[in-house]
Amino acid sequence: MSAKDTSYGQVLRSSILIGGSSLINIAFGIIRSKAMALLIGPAGIGYLGVYTLIVDLSVCLAGLGVNNSGVRQIAEANSTHDETQVARTAIALKWTTFALGCLGGLALALLALPLSHLTFSDGAFALGIACLGLAVFFRLTAAGQTALILGLRRISDVAMLGILGTAIGTPLTIAIIYFWREDGIVASIVVGTASMLLMSWWYVRKVKIQNVPFGRGELVAEARPLLALGVAFMVGELLTMATAFVVRLLLIQHEGIVGAGLYQAAWTLGGIYIGFILQAMGADFYPRLTEARDDERSNQLINEQTEIGLLIGGPGLIATLVLAPTILTLLYSSEFSPAASALRWICLGMALRIMSWPLGFLPIARGARRIFVSLEIAATVAQLGLTYFLVPRFGVDGAASAFFGMYIWHTAIVYIVARRMSGFRYTAVNLGLISALSVSVVLVLGSFYLMDFWYATLFGVAFTCVISVVSLIAIIQRVPTEDWPKPLRRLIPLAERLRRVGA
Repeated sequence: MSAKDTSYGQVLRSSILIGGSSLINIAFGIIRSKAMALLIGPAGIGYLGVYTLIVDLSVCLAGLGVNNSGVRQIAEANSTHDETQVARTAIALKWTTFALGCLGGLALALLALPLSHLTFSDGAFALGIACLGLAVFFRLTAAGQTALILGLRRISDVAMLGILGTAIGTPLTIAIIYFWREDGIVASIVVGTASMLLMSWWYVRKVKIQNVPFGRGELVAEARPLLALGVAFMVGELLTMATAFVVRLLLIQHEGIVGAGLYQAAWTLGGIYIGFILQAMGADFYPRLTEARDDERSNQLINEQTEIGLLIGGPGLIATLVLAPTILTLLYSSEFSPAASALRWICLGMALRIMSWPLGFLPIARGARRIFVSLEIAATVAQLGLTYFLVPRFGVDGAASAFFGMYIWHTAIVYIVARRMSGFRYTAVNLGLISALSVSVVLVLGSFYLMDFWYATLFGVAFTCVISVVSLIAIIQRVPTEDWPKPLRRLIPLAERLRRVGA
């Protein structure tokens, strides 16, 4: 198979673009969090967290998953090269998300008083919660516009949209908090979502969509599949939120608030690096898989995405396993070092996540919403069951190992589903990479039981360097030179020299 018939270059470009965008956004987030922590203190951060959770839940419920189903419908229409159908789907997506945004914002405003009593045991926060209805409207409208850009696979626009929206919103939110302190928390959330809406509108206006006549009946007909598949996405999001909430409740019950904090730190660090890869899958791989017209092409895309994901993600996971205590101490404090073993369990789960995510997109791309929801329910039941059994016995490590155990189950199930849907099988290369990653994990973790801590750390760092070089060489062999971003092309001669030295 020639290089042009594979998607390695596309996977690498999208991973770099979306991953780089995420990295910049995380940097802005750290600056924003640090500034807010200094300006409003722990109590203010607590209020910010509660308000943000209210907005997140409202967006999830009111949005009905249409932003996710919209990506699929736009990508499917785009694959037909029928500009009229693309325009019809885009118009339906625009008005559906606008209507849902209005309804969601209005519903939150109307329920502000009971939500204030439920959340704070006081009605004094009702006005602030009502104002958050604007944030719900802005986020849902922006999500619809971003879904159009994603469905058309304008990956560079998606990356820049996120960067510019955060770059504009961060100084504005800090300024609001600086002048109004806790009284400005709600306004800072609204302004932050407004900046994302502004940027999404700016990039959507660059998309040329046909002006087609569109009656009310046609709008309803186009919106129906968006809502039908979207509800499945909404159920998946709600299950994820509910699982995270119950896990933390169990930890607080058995380990106290400190245990929940240790788990949160391990969870956050365990997901940062892999989050780059998974966001790239969602931004680019999902639309491409939707456009695939036959099983052979679908299976090829899944295998290639998995291959590049393992090559990029493997070294980072090994490094995190080795340096878990150091990373926790550097990014948090020495008080968080007991979470090192939990971080390692979470990293093992993330390794399986790299393998299962491409497979998990197949039912969504095929529009099999019942299968998708069933998979989400099965994963939720597995994680909650394991957490309920393991947390009383092993505490924070029990919750983290439950996450790993859930992904063993989930990876096996999605593989069976993919086999039935498209006849999927891992390529020999992917089986080799999975085996190599498994052996690497055993060697690195085993060294900490067989050697002194510092000797094991030095061995792990050296091993990570070797794995990183091998992965870089493998990626260079798969991706044509012209598909590499220009700033990274200088790595190619270096990797070639290293390969010759190793040979």
